[in-house]
Amino acid sequence: MSKVKETNKKRIPCFSRDLSWVDFNERVLNEGLRKDLPLLERFRFLSIVTTNFDEFFMVRVAALKRLFNAESKNEIDVCGLTPGEQLKEISVKVHSIIKKQYECLRDDIFPGLAKNGLSLFRPDSWSVPQLDYLDSFFLGQIYPVITPLRLEDDKPMPFIKSSSLNAAFLLEAEPQSSQSAYKHPDPDSQDNLIIIVPLPSVLDRLIWLPNYDNQSTNENKTGMQFALLEDVIVTWGAYLFPGFRIKESLMFKINRDADYSVDEQRDEDFIEAMVEVLEGRGRSDVIRMVYSSGSKKLKEELAKRFLLDDDYLYAVDGPINLVDFLEPTNIAGLEHLAEKPWKIHKSPDFNDETPVLDRISQGDVMLHFPYQSFDPVIRLFQEAAVDPQVISIRTALYRTGGAIPGAGVSSGSAFSPIVRALEQAALNGKHVTAVVELKARFDEERNISWANRLEKAGVIVVYGLSNLKVHSKITLVMRRENDRVKRYVHLSTGNYNNRTAKYYEDICLFTCRDDIGYDAGLIFNMLTGYSTIQSLSRLTVAPTGLKRRFMELIEREVNRAKHNYPARIMAKMNSLTDMEMIKALYSASQAGVKISLCVRGICALIPGKPGVSENITVRSIIDHYLEHSRVYYFSNGGADELYLASADWMPRNLNKRVEILFPVLDENLRMELLDILNDYFLDNCKSSSLDSDGKWTQINPEKGEKPFRVQRKMLARASRASDIPSPAKMDYTVRRSPPAAGL
Repeated sequence: MSKVKETNKKRIPCFSRDLSWVDFNERVLNEGLRKDLPLLERFRFLSIVTTNFDEFFMVRVAALKRLFNAESKNEIDVCGLTPGEQLKEISVKVHSIIKKQYECLRDDIFPGLAKNGLSLFRPDSWSVPQLDYLDSFFLGQIYPVITPLRLEDDKPMPFIKSSSLNAAFLLEAEPQSSQSAYKHPDPDSQDNLIIIVPLPSVLDRLIWLPNYDNQSTNENKTGMQFALLEDVIVTWGAYLFPGFRIKESLMFKINRDADYSVDEQRDEDFIEAMVEVLEGRGRSDVIRMVYSSGSKKLKEELAKRFLLDDDYLYAVDGPINLVDFLEPTNIAGLEHLAEKPWKIHKSPDFNDETPVLDRISQGDVMLHFPYQSFDPVIRLFQEAAVDPQVISIRTALYRTGGAIPGAGVSSGSAFSPIVRALEQAALNGKHVTAVVELKARFDEERNISWANRLEKAGVIVVYGLSNLKVHSKITLVMRRENDRVKRYVHLSTGNYNNRTAKYYEDICLFTCRDDIGYDAGLIFNMLTGYSTIQSLSRLTVAPTGLKRRFMELIEREVNRAKHNYPARIMAKMNSLTDMEMIKALYSASQAGVKISLCVRGICALIPGKPGVSENITVRSIIDHYLEHSRVYYFSNGGADELYLASADWMPRNLNKRVEILFPVLDENLRMELLDILNDYFLDNCKSSSLDSDGKWTQINPEKGEKPFRVQRKMLARASRASDIPSPAKMDYTVRRSPPAAGL
């Protein structure tokens, strides 16, 4: 339950954004605790909690610690808590969540997997033949690769990478080995030598064991047993330290401060500035240590070296970095332990014979991912790249996915197909501009690589804007048709990432409306050149006008309510933390506007508070796909308006990023989107409700009520739509040959 302390009557009632984020991860954990889900589906949710907390500590906790260590340590946040109070409550909650997470792994997940033929064998369970196999495996595959690093009191710590796994050893010299290559500066401390062995990322974490009972092979891992790389290193660690004896050992990882910002004024060498940020992040302060049990001495020594007190030390009773264990989900014969893959359906609006731009020219198209295929988005780029009548492509890339060029991946299919299409377009002589946001956190290195690769192909690359992140998802294709240039626009709530489009829920819109196309051109001119704030007719852009537009739409509902017209707001977003937006929603509630919010993650707004927010309800959906779309509905006295956006209602989205709000104008699409949004508030299987005390309660079907799972409904809707015959090729005016094969 998120804590609220009202020490100032003028303060807007709200929950702590960071404690609300922890609550979100508890809801994710609760999905992993559900015994009605398949084992591997439960394991997936547990691993998501781990990766979420890594990023949370690296960014948000790092920022809070910086405030706590500054002169402002006693300043009260908008939620009524000081940084120290928030850090303390975060520690209590996260420790509790991690304890439940590992109890589930120990008592349910790993035993359940073993019963179904997939067993994790720890060292005390290895048979003699397995010991012989692992001994040979260590000497042949592991020993030549690993590098032990000693800790010395008079020297800096060796480099320890954030979130990577490490083994720590406490050594003492063997009595007969006084002539060692290393002399401790304090002869009395020869029994307290500490060594760290980073686990190389080039080695697989899971080591498949020969099963001598049923002669299973590694090619058919049903009934297989596996060991962990760290267990093998710890067990055979003595090979690394001849002349010394291992007294104690433990495994650990650290999270470093990643809340770094680039020097926005270094326009002439911005990439170099970003590289410096990445290098600084690698050596930044340690925020948290996660460790296995085994050695109190090593835990205390590492904590002292990393300057961490107990609130930032997290002991786990099991393997660290659970995401590495998702590999078994692909093992043949264990499909019954995972939820059956959900089919991704083709949109009836596109077929293989009709070029994408030709279809768009007939009217607006909306796609709902991942229920519908992302392929039409990729085809938009690929076909534009080879269309002789396309003269220009402009796009904004935030996260594109794919492997980092030059990172050792040889298959071209691993690279982003959209980036490859942009390269091809530039090589074909088209005017291609890509706004590549280098400040996309944790994707900086990838985006720098893509930017360099695009520039080499002749693409004009713009590295975002000073002091702003370009978070909008927009593409403008210009095509010469009948002595004029026609604009085709793609707008989306999600990134141009073909990989995440398979499990992030997002909605996109294709259109060639003149007014939206003209606005899109103005937006790109603002992104790439010098331009005063332009008046846009259909699109609304942050940071110049988006918050003001939302305020106007909310105020309009207030006025409708005051004049007894229908007044309703529905909104679906990832996070709600902006205080001005929260205040406006409180005012609307007090005026009688009915407000329904579906907030996946952080929600600082307090619903159902007497005299403040009685007319506001908040839901959250945690299910198979990650909810990611942003949808905003305003009843407007019966003349409904629906918008999609790249922005949540957070200060960073509304004030510090370039975001786009775009209307859904086609009547059929508008009704479809309204049906989708309404369905989110009907879910009684995967939905939780927030109360005024900050407690999230799982919503279950009432007696006699049918179960309704919104993501299943979306899947069924996409399936029914895919059964509708695609428009025949003859229904369109096809003006060019199909794109070249193989692009």
